[in-house]
Amino acid sequence: MKEREFINPFTDFGFKRIFGQEINKELTIDFLNLLLDGERHIADLTIHNPEIQPETEEERLVVFDLYCESDDGTRFIVEMQTARQSFFLSRSLYYQSRAIVAQGEKGKEWYYHLQPVYGIFFMDFTMPESSGLRTDVALMDMKTHKVFNPKLRQIYLEMPRFTKEADECENDFERWLYLIKNMRILKRMPFKAKRAVWDKLLEVADVASLSQKEHEAYQRALMNYWDYHNTMEAAIQEGMEKGMEKGMEKGKTEGKIETARNLKQLGVSMDVIVQATGLPEAEIQQL
Repeated sequence: MKEREFINPFTDFGFKRIFGQEINKELTIDFLNLLLDGERHIADLTIHNPEIQPETEEERLVVFDLYCESDDGTRFIVEMQTARQSFFLSRSLYYQSRAIVAQGEKGKEWYYHLQPVYGIFFMDFTMPESSGLRTDVALMDMKTHKVFNPKLRQIYLEMPRFTKEADECENDFERWLYLIKNMRILKRMPFKAKRAVWDKLLEVADVASLSQKEHEAYQRALMNYWDYHNTMEAAIQEGMEKGMEKGMEKGKTEGKIETARNLKQLGVSMDVIVQATGLPEAEIQQL
C-alpha cells in the first residue's frame, strides 16, 4: 500500500479543514455524536462564521476555531488549543458566554429563550484542574449532583493523556482520538475499511489533495506549530539546566523540585514534568 502524508490537526489549518468546512460536516457530526453519545444526537449541522462581533467598542472580537449549530438550535464551540495558557479556563468560559449573549433579541417580546452552548476543547497539554483524559463540566446542584441548568456545557479533552495504540481502541470515539493525536505521523489510515467516515477523513486529510494555495497555507500553519514546540523544548531544556545547577548546590531532591517549579512556570504539561523529574504529580501540583 502506498504511503501517504496526512495533515496535522493540531495546526489551525488542519483542524479547520477537518472540522470547519460545511462540505465536510459529516465528519464533525460523526465526531460530536460519538462524543455526546447518550446525551444528544445531531441529525444536521450548520457551520457558522467563527467571528462574533462586539456590540460596543470596549468589547473584544471573539473568534472561534469552529462555531456551528445543530438542527435543534444547540450551539457548539470547538477549539484546538496547542499552547498552554494560564487563563485558558477563563477564556473558554468567556467565549461560551459571548455565544450565549449573542442569542439575545431586542424588544419586550423576547423571554430569554436560550439554546444550549457546548464548549469542546482539545488540548495539546494537561491541566492540574482536570480529572483525566476527558473532563465534563456542567451547571449542577452541588447537593444532588444533578444538572441544574443545561444551557452551558463544557468538555475538555487532554490529548497527551490518550495513550492507546490503534489495535487497543475499543470504540469509534477512541478511534477518532487516536487519529487526531497520531494523524501527523501516520502513513496510512488504520481504520479505513471499518466505516465510510474514515474514507472521507482520508480524502480530506490527505496532503496530496490540497491545492497549491491550500498547501502554502498549511505549510505556514505547520511552521507556526513547530516554532512554538521548538521554543517550548528550548524552555524545557533551560528549566532543567537551571534546576540541575541549583541541584548541585542544594542536593538532588531539592534540584528536582526546583526543576519541576521552573517547568511548571513555563507551562510545560504535567506528564512531561513528571517524566523529567521523577516527582509524583501530586507533589508537583503543590509547588
